[in-house]
Amino acid sequence: MDLASLSRFGFFTLPDYSMIAVTNAIEACRMANRVAGREVYSWQLLTMDGVPSTASNGLALSPCMRLGAAPPPDVLFVCGGVHVRAAVKKPMLDMLRRQARHGLPLGALCTGAFALAEAGLLEGYRCAIHWENLPASREEFSKTEFVPDLFVVDRDRITCTGGIAPLDMMLSLIHARLGRSFAEEVSAAFIHERMRMSGERQPLAAHDRASSSHPLLAQAVALIEANLANDLPASEIAERLNVSPRQLQRFFKRHMGTTLAHFAQELRLKRAQHLLQQTDLRITDVASLCGFSSAAYFSSAYARCFGYAPSRESHKSSITGA
Repeated sequence: MDLASLSRFGFFTLPDYSMIAVTNAIEACRMANRVAGREVYSWQLLTMDGVPSTASNGLALSPCMRLGAAPPPDVLFVCGGVHVRAAVKKPMLDMLRRQARHGLPLGALCTGAFALAEAGLLEGYRCAIHWENLPASREEFSKTEFVPDLFVVDRDRITCTGGIAPLDMMLSLIHARLGRSFAEEVSAAFIHERMRMSGERQPLAAHDRASSSHPLLAQAVALIEANLANDLPASEIAERLNVSPRQLQRFFKRHMGTTLAHFAQELRLKRAQHLLQQTDLRITDVASLCGFSSAAYFSSAYARCFGYAPSRESHKSSITGA
């Protein structure tokens, strides 16, 4: 796919889609046209029936057309948000598969990647999705390489996280078509501090941000996250980092405000919560994947952390999104 050739974009909005993700992408196109003084880019909101979808904020964007009635875009972005699992139906999946068979490049904003993955259209691809959805997506779609990048361009697929990341994605496409200085002018018009590029990590959870300025802490957190199913003891983490367990514990307490064991337990429980909410995995399977020796111990720890039993969680609630 030649990124410089992309000028017509279709935004296929699912029920409860993230409006901030869609409008950031569209506004980048609008501002590029304004800066250029001519129509460089065009866009169209699309749904299965031509009726505007209601976004997660209760609002709807229009005008909107039925997919198939509109001129074919250069790339079709599936735009998701909260409750994306409930929004993905068989006719939609069939439609996406038809578009792929016809050679149309496909993309996704926010949790729209779930729809593409569910249709089997991301197998063998690298893919970006919101950091909250990474663990569940990796478990459910093992043939797709989900990465914590802001956005990913892989052959004929463009996937992007939510929030303001679609602005960066579109600035990258503008850069490819019209040059860096032009893209920087568009970015400046939005008082956007800088263009973030493909390959940059999305800002993750609070602990990830806290550890980013402390290399030793970042390495320890990465080890914990990579070994949630094994529950590495503090002594082994310290050994791998070539520090004493006492030094590591003091460092954790000073910069994270908690002990290493408590931090690791909380991280494992949050991972478990995401898996329970976003997949069909059984409680016993989630307990094992998150490093708990028994389902009973897991349920007890879960209830202490969240105030209710893990059996109350349901994947039907949503794949969250921004």
